[in-house]
Amino acid sequence: MYDCCLRRVLYKNKFEMTYVGLSQVIVKDISTGSRVVLKSHYGYEIDKVQIMGKDRYLVAHTSDTLLLGDMANCKLSEVAWHGTGGNEKFYFENQNLTLVEYGVNDIIGSVRTEFMNPHLISVRINERKQRGVDDSKKLAYLVDWHTICIMDLTKGVTTSSFSHEQKINWLELNETGRKLLFRDKKFRLLLYDVDTEVQTSLISYCSYVQWVPLSDVVVAQNTDNLCVWYNIDMPERVTMFPIKGEVVDLQRRDGHTDVLVKSGVDTISYTLDEGLIEFGTAMDDGDFIRALKFLETLEMTRETEAMWKSLGELTLEASQLHIAERCYAALGDVAKVRYLHDIIKMAADITKETGEDGSSHHTIKAQLAVLNKDLEKAEKILLQRGEVDKVISLYKELQRWDEAIAVAQSRGHPDLVVLQAAYSKWLLETSQEEKAGELKEKQGDLTGAVHLYMKAGLASRAAHLVMRHQIDLLQQIATALVNGGQYEKAGDLFERARSHQQAMEAYKKGQAFRRAVELARVTFPTEVVGLEEMWGDYLCTQRQYDAAITHYVEAGRLKKAAEAAILARQWSKAVQIVEMQDPASCKDYFVQIATHFASVQDYEVAEQYFIKGDRPHDAVDMYIEAGKWEEAYKVASGCMPLAEVKELYVSRAKELEGQDKLREAERLYAVMGESDLAISMYKRHKQELEAESQLKQAEYHYVQAGDWKAAVNMYREKNLVSEPVGWRLVNLWDGAYRVNLWDDAYRVSPPVGWHLVNLWDGAYRVSEPVGWHLVHLWDGAYRCLTPVTNPGGDSAVKLLTKFGLLEAAMAYATESFAFDFAFEIARVALKSKLPELHLKYALHLEDEGKYQEAEDQFAKAGKGKEAVLMYVHQQDWDNAQRVAELYSPESVSDVLVGQARAAFDGKNYQKAEAFLLRAERPDLAAKFYKDVDMWTDALRIVKDYIPQKLDEFQREMEAKSGKGYEDLLSQAKTWEQSGEFSRAVDCYLQLTTQNCGSEEVLVKVWAKAVELCIKFVPSRSVDTVALACDRLANLGKYIQAGDLYLSIDMVKEGLDMLMAGEAWDRAREIAQNIAPRYEKYVDEAYVDYLRSKNQPDQMQAVDPGGCPQDVRRVRELGEVLAACREAGQWGSLGPDALAKYVAMYAASLIKSNAPLSALQLFAKYGAPPNPQNFNIYKCLCMETLGAPLESSGGFQAYAQLRNMLLALVEQLSKTNERGTSIHKEFEECLLISHYMAMRAACEGLSQAQDKIVAKLSVSLLRHTKIIPVDKAFYEAGIYCKAVGLDNMAFVFLNHFLDLCEAIEEGSLGNLDNSDFVDTDIPFEVPLPERQCVSEEKREEVKEWVLAVSMDQKVEQSLPTDERGIYVASLTSPHTKVTSPPCMITGYPVLRQRVEFKKGGRCANQEDWNKFITAMKVTPSSELSDVWKFLSQWCGIPNNLSYSFK
Repeated sequence: MYDCCLRRVLYKNKFEMTYVGLSQVIVKDISTGSRVVLKSHYGYEIDKVQIMGKDRYLVAHTSDTLLLGDMANCKLSEVAWHGTGGNEKFYFENQNLTLVEYGVNDIIGSVRTEFMNPHLISVRINERKQRGVDDSKKLAYLVDWHTICIMDLTKGVTTSSFSHEQKINWLELNETGRKLLFRDKKFRLLLYDVDTEVQTSLISYCSYVQWVPLSDVVVAQNTDNLCVWYNIDMPERVTMFPIKGEVVDLQRRDGHTDVLVKSGVDTISYTLDEGLIEFGTAMDDGDFIRALKFLETLEMTRETEAMWKSLGELTLEASQLHIAERCYAALGDVAKVRYLHDIIKMAADITKETGEDGSSHHTIKAQLAVLNKDLEKAEKILLQRGEVDKVISLYKELQRWDEAIAVAQSRGHPDLVVLQAAYSKWLLETSQEEKAGELKEKQGDLTGAVHLYMKAGLASRAAHLVMRHQIDLLQQIATALVNGGQYEKAGDLFERARSHQQAMEAYKKGQAFRRAVELARVTFPTEVVGLEEMWGDYLCTQRQYDAAITHYVEAGRLKKAAEAAILARQWSKAVQIVEMQDPASCKDYFVQIATHFASVQDYEVAEQYFIKGDRPHDAVDMYIEAGKWEEAYKVASGCMPLAEVKELYVSRAKELEGQDKLREAERLYAVMGESDLAISMYKRHKQELEAESQLKQAEYHYVQAGDWKAAVNMYREKNLVSEPVGWRLVNLWDGAYRVNLWDDAYRVSPPVGWHLVNLWDGAYRVSEPVGWHLVHLWDGAYRCLTPVTNPGGDSAVKLLTKFGLLEAAMAYATESFAFDFAFEIARVALKSKLPELHLKYALHLEDEGKYQEAEDQFAKAGKGKEAVLMYVHQQDWDNAQRVAELYSPESVSDVLVGQARAAFDGKNYQKAEAFLLRAERPDLAAKFYKDVDMWTDALRIVKDYIPQKLDEFQREMEAKSGKGYEDLLSQAKTWEQSGEFSRAVDCYLQLTTQNCGSEEVLVKVWAKAVELCIKFVPSRSVDTVALACDRLANLGKYIQAGDLYLSIDMVKEGLDMLMAGEAWDRAREIAQNIAPRYEKYVDEAYVDYLRSKNQPDQMQAVDPGGCPQDVRRVRELGEVLAACREAGQWGSLGPDALAKYVAMYAASLIKSNAPLSALQLFAKYGAPPNPQNFNIYKCLCMETLGAPLESSGGFQAYAQLRNMLLALVEQLSKTNERGTSIHKEFEECLLISHYMAMRAACEGLSQAQDKIVAKLSVSLLRHTKIIPVDKAFYEAGIYCKAVGLDNMAFVFLNHFLDLCEAIEEGSLGNLDNSDFVDTDIPFEVPLPERQCVSEEKREEVKEWVLAVSMDQKVEQSLPTDERGIYVASLTSPHTKVTSPPCMITGYPVLRQRVEFKKGGRCANQEDWNKFITAMKVTPSSELSDVWKFLSQWCGIPNNLSYSFK
C-alpha cells in the first residue's frame, strides 16, 4: 500500500501533518489516531499550521485568509485576513460568572467577566423590604477596568452601564440595589444612582467605605476624618468628625452601630446616630409613622429639616395627609399647613357623607394636584367627573380667567357670556385696559377695543386696529396720537380723514418732513419752499448737514446751503453755492473755504478766497507760515497799508534775528527794501562777536554790512597796527581795497596813516594825479585841525572849500563818526546841514546805546517821532510817552498801542486792554483777544465799543472754534456769558463721549444745559432733558438722569431712571410722598428686581406673599455655599464637593429664573466636566443665548458664557468625552457665544464695525437649532438694514414675519423656506414657545416690509459670491466643499486669510484688519476682552502685521 503526499511533518511529537495538496493538510493525533482535514475553500496555498490552546485548536495562514479549527468537534472556519505578518495573538480561554440562589434550583444569571474578585462584584437579592417592590435581585460587576455593568437578575436584562476615566478597584450596591458606591485607583469615592443614572463624587480620597447594614447610610474614611452620609439622597450633606487611626470594621448589633478604628495597638469604637439611621430605614420600608416618631425626638437642624421635608413630600404623595400636615408644621410652612388642614377636614366630611375613604375622593385628589401646582391634572380629574363648574371656580379663584373661559367654551357652558363679562369687568376694575381691549378684539367688538386701547394710552395700537378694519374713529384717535407725541401716525390718520391742515401740523411737529412735503405738493403748493427750509433746519440740528444741502437749495436758501456744505466739509459744493451769490454777502464763507484750502496747502486757491473774503491779512499769515515771503509781500503790498506791511515784516525779521537766522532776516529786510536795518542787524551781531573776541566772524559781518572801515578800526583798537604808511597806500592804490586784505591794515602806523586810509576811500575814486594831491592835502589839513574853533581852524575849511570838497569831507567825517569835525564844518560853512547832521548823530548815539543824548539830537533835528520810536524799540515806555507828549503828540496813540502789544505778549491782558482803549483802538483789543482765542473778552469789547461788528465776530468764532472738548466748553461759556443761552445749550450738548473722555465733565455740562433751558429757554426744556437723560443713562448715570427728569416734573421718567440705577429707597420715597399714583408701579418693579437678585428677605418685606418656595431654596443654598467658603471647608472636602454644591446652587438659580446669576457662579468657581452637570450647562446656554431682546444680558453675559464654555470644552477634550456628541454640542455653543460677544463689542463703534455686526448676525442663522429662530432672523434683518443691505434685510425680515405667524399657530408646517434652498440655514428648527421680539418691534418690521415690497429696486434674493452660492454659506451644495468660518464674522474664508496658531482656525484678512483698526481707533474694554479671548482660544496669528488692501 502506497501513501502519496507532498510532504509530511511531525509536530511536537504529538501530531502528524500530511500535506496532500497545496491547499489541503491532514492533521492526525498520534495518541488517539483521530484526524482532521484542514482545507482552504478558496484554493489558497497553506503556508503554516500551528496547534494552540492546550493542543486543541488549529491555526493556519494562507496569503489572503486565516483558517481556524477545533479538533474536539472537527469544526473549521476560514476568514479573509490580509497583511498582518503573523503577529496575531490568539486567546482560547474565557471566564463566566454564574449565580445560584440558595433554595432555588435554577441559575438566576450568568455573565462573562475576567474580574472575579469579590470586591469587584456586588450581588443584592431581596435583602431589604422596599415600597412597591416584591422581588429585587441586582448584580453589579466589571466588564473591564473602566466599565461597570448593572444587571436586573429577575428580568435578565442590563439596566445600566457606564464608564469611568480611571481604573475601578472596589464597588458595592446598597441593599435595595438602587445606589452603587465605587472607588477608583486614585481612591476617589463616587456614588451612582441606578434610577437616574447620575454619577456624583463624594470624597477625593477614601481608604475605607461600607454601607451600614439594613440602611442606606454610608461610612467612609477620608484621611483623618470619618465621613457619614445619613441621607444618601442628599450627598452634599455629610457629617464629618476627626479620628485617629484606620477604620477596620463596622458593626451593628443590639440597636447600636459602631465604627471600629485601630490606632496603634488600641481599637477605638465610634458610635453612629442610630436615630438617623433608623429614619432612613423607616423611609425605605414605607413606615412613615415610625419615621415621624423618630423626628419628633430630634431638634431642628439642617439635617432634620431635610428629613422633615423628605417625609412631608413622601407622605403627601402617599396621601397620608395628617403626617404631611405635621411635617410642614415643623417646617413652618403655615400656608401649606392651613391648606392641608382644610383638605383633611374636607376628606373627613366626604367620609362621613359617603362612608368611603375621603382621601381617595376625586375632589381631594384635585385639591392635592392644585397644591403641587399641577393645575392641568386637577382640571383633568374634575372634568372626568363632569364637574365643569368646580374647574371654572378653581381658575377664577386663582385669577386664571383665560383658562376658565377656555374650559367654558370647550364644554359649551351656558354662562360663558356671563363669565366673559365678569372677566372684562375684573380687568377694568384692576386697570388692565389693554388686556380688556384684547378681549374685546377677540370677541369682535372692535369699537369697544379701540376705546379701551385709547383709555390705556395705546393710541398707536388703536390706530393700527382702526386702519386695519376701517373703523370710523380716525379723528378721535389721531387727536390722541398727537397728545401722545406720535405725530407721524397722527398725521397719517388726519390725512386719511381728509383733515389736511391738521395732518400738516402733525407732520411738522413730528419732523416727518418727507410726508409733509408730499402732502404739500398736492394740497398746499405754496408751503413746499418753507417746508424744504424747515427740513434742512431739522437735518442740521441732527448734524446731517450733507442731506440738508439739497433741501436748502430747493428752498432757495443759498446761504444756509453754503453753511451746511461747509459744516459737512463738502467744499466743492460749497464753492459752487457761494459763487452763485453776491460776493459781499459771502465773505465769511469765502474765509472758511480759504482756510480749508490753506490746510491742504492749496495756497493759490486759498489766497483767492481770502482776498474775496476781505481777509488779506490771513492770506499773508498763510504765506508767512508756509515760508513763502515773496508771495506774502506781494499780497500784503496789494491789500495792506505800507506801514502795516513794514511793521509786520520788521517784527518777523526781529524774531528770526533773535533765533540767529540772520540770512532769513536779511531776506525779509531785502524784500522790504530796508537794507539799513539789515546792516544794523549785522552791526549788532558783529559787535557782539567783537566783544567776544571772535574777530574773523565779526569781520565777516562788517563786510556783509559794507563797513570795512569799522573792520580796520576794530583791528586798530586791538593794537594790531604797526607798519609804515607807504606799504598800506601802495596796497590801496593797487586796487587792493578789499576787506579781505584788511589783515594788513594793522601795519599802518598811527596817527597820520589812519587818516590817510580814511581819506583814501574818497580819493580812490579820483584820477591818479588828483588822488595823490588830495592825500598830501589831507595830511596837512589833519595837522592843522585841532578843532576848528581854534583860530587856525579856518584854514582847513578854506582848504577844503578851495578844492570843492567841503560837503564830501563833512559826509566822510560823519561816516567816520568824526562828528565834532563835521559839526565844526557845518557851523562854519554849511549851517543848512545841521538838522541832517543832528539826525545822523542821533542815530549814531542810538546805535551806541546813548539814548538820552540821542533824544537831544533828535529834538535838535526836529525829529520827535524818531525819538519816540527809539524808546519804543527799547520798550522804554515812560520815556516814549514823555517824548511823544513833548515833541510828537500824534505818536501818543502809537506808544499806547506798542505798550498794549508788549502787555499782550506778557499776558497782562487787562493792562493791554486799558492801553488800547486809551488809544481809542478797541478794534485792536478785540483782534488781540481773538488771536489768543479769548473769545469771551473779544465779544465783550465788540459788544461794548463796536457793536456793529458783533455778528461778524460771532460767525467767525463759530467757524474757527474747534470741535474738541475744551474748545466746545470754552465756546459754550462764551455764549453763556454773552447772554446767548440757546447757543450755549447747543454747544454744551455737542459734548459727547466721542469728543470728551471725562464722564464727570459730561455729567456737569449736560446738567448745565438743562439748567440754562429751565431758567432761560423753557421751550426747549423737555427735549433737552430727554436728550441729556438718554446720554446719562448710556453712561450708567441713572440717578443723575432721574434728578433731571424730576426737576421738570417728569415723575414717571425720573422714577424709571432711579429704578434703573437701583436707587430703590429714593424711588419708593418719591412715589410715596410726591406721586402716590406710581407707588404700586415702583413696588412691583422692586419685587421683580429682588426676585432676580435672589433676595427673598427684602422681597418678603415689600411683598409678604411674593417670596416663593424656590426662592427660599436658592437663598438657603447660597447661604450654605457662602458659609462653607468662609469656613474654609473646601480644602478638606476637595474640589468634587465644591463642584457638587455649585451645581446644586446653579440649578436652583436657574429654576428661580436667574440664569445670569448661575452663569456668574460658574465663572467664579469653574465648570468641571462632570456628566451630571451637562444638563445645567445646556440650560445655561439656552437661557443666555435664547433670551428675548429686552432681557438679554449683553456683552458681559455672552463673555462669561463664552469663557465658561472654553474651559469646559478644553477639559472635555482631555477626557473620554472627546469627539462625542456632547463635546461637539458645547463646541457649537462656544462658537455662538463668541459670535454674540463679538457682535456686542463691535456694535455702534463705527460704520466699518456695523458691517461686522451685520455679518455676525447673518452667520448666526446657521445655528438656529440652538438660538431662537425668530430672534436670529429679526437681528439679521435689522442689522443688514442698518448697513444698507436691503435685499438681505427684506428676505430675513419677511421670513421673520412668517415665523411669528408660525409661533402663534404652533406649527412650522406652512412655513415657506424656498429663499434658503442651497444654503446652510437649517429648515428643521425648534419652534419657540414664546415670541422673542416685542409686538411693537414686530409692527415696525411689518410696516417696513410692506413699504419695501413696493420698491422695485429691492429684490427678494440673497447675494452670491465667487462660488456662485449664498455668500454666507460654508458648504457648497454642488461641490460639497466646506470652507472654514471666519473667527471675526463667521463668513466663509475663501482667499486672503489670517491663520491662527491653535485649532486650525482662521479669519478673512479684510475683516481682521477692520477689527484691529477698531481696537486702535476706538479702543474699549469689550474689544480688548475679545482680543484676549481670541488669543487664548485660537492663539496669536502667524503674522501679526495687517494691511488695508
